[in-house]
Amino acid sequence: MPFNKEYISLPFDETGFRERNRDLSLLLDLSFLTASTIDLAGLLSRSIAKITSHFQLDAARIYLMDEEAECMHLAASLGIETERLETVRLEEGFSGKSARTRSFIAQRLSELDDRERIKLLAARGIKIIICVPLILMDKVVGVLNLAARHEVELHQGMVDILNLIGSQIAVAVTNIRLLEDIRSKAEEIEKKNETIKFFAYSISHDLKGPAIAIYGLLRRLESMIDGGLDEKAKTCLDHIFKASTQLQRLVADINAYISAKEASLDIEKVPVREVLAEIRESLRETLSCRGIAWIVPEDLPVVSADRLSLSRVLRNLTENALKYGGPGMTEIRFGYRDEGDFHVFSVSDNGVGISGEDAAHLFELFRRHASSKGTEGSGMGLAIVKEIIQRHGGRVWLADSEGRGASFVFSIRKGLG
Repeated sequence: MPFNKEYISLPFDETGFRERNRDLSLLLDLSFLTASTIDLAGLLSRSIAKITSHFQLDAARIYLMDEEAECMHLAASLGIETERLETVRLEEGFSGKSARTRSFIAQRLSELDDRERIKLLAARGIKIIICVPLILMDKVVGVLNLAARHEVELHQGMVDILNLIGSQIAVAVTNIRLLEDIRSKAEEIEKKNETIKFFAYSISHDLKGPAIAIYGLLRRLESMIDGGLDEKAKTCLDHIFKASTQLQRLVADINAYISAKEASLDIEKVPVREVLAEIRESLRETLSCRGIAWIVPEDLPVVSADRLSLSRVLRNLTENALKYGGPGMTEIRFGYRDEGDFHVFSVSDNGVGISGEDAAHLFELFRRHASSKGTEGSGMGLAIVKEIIQRHGGRVWLADSEGRGASFVFSIRKGLG
């Protein structure tokens, strides 16, 4: 081979590779197998079929270590009756010794100390036993037990290849077990999510009727007594009204949160300017009474989004500003910029602002910042915003407004739908 050249470029020739080196071609086959199989039993069975065929052996077993590392259990076998060979303790037999000493072992059956096991294997015609520990990162995963009914010519190259195969199988077993564990945990989480979802739906559904009924009955009671209460009774009645109103709002917000997480999105072309105009119209009286300017940029786009969800995001952020901006707030300003794959919007005010301590928890469920005391709300508004934006492929955050009010920014991925 001309290594004196500046570089060598040789296309991969699998056929030639297999003809030149049969042992490495076996490793290649096992690599393909472990990369394409996630069924542990199937992987081990197909692996020992390739190994026994390649080395012209008669039988094979793979034992895998139990969690306590006290014994190994049969996971795959080929060419041998396995009755009474299903479990191997570390202090018995070739396989146990291989796992215990972390050693490659090749031995004639007649040289085994365990007379009972000699009798057991001899009855199956076995003469030679080869045991390869399956080791990954200094941990014994199991043992590959190979057997022949004839003499085997063992050389260093064969030992090296079998040790590499042992390591390869150990990696595959560990990876599949990890995948199975992840799948099991994912299924467990999914079951818990379904339980929580069912609970949330049930609670919101079961509370809605009584909450409305309480409020309606209070109104009816108020009209019936018509001024026949003293001040203390009126105060109590007023507190009950507020509590029932808060209960209705909480139920509505729970339903909105569930909808934000679970309801399918109806993606369409949404003119953002039109949505903001609708929100402004619904807030016209509040904006006018408080003298708050409504500032909208000229370059608002038409975006692909769920119109109802986008409207809810903009409305929640706007109502947040009105609730918490304080009496000195004089403007609500909307912003937009194009950032490649994303539309980025902002809703800002020049009110009292939000402290850094509050900002860290703003988007958590039922978290309200310090300035919310005395202000009605469920603490779910920004959590709803976060869920909606994430389902639109974006994120939402509180921008640094340098002490001048609050500025919420959110992005929506382009090309949804």
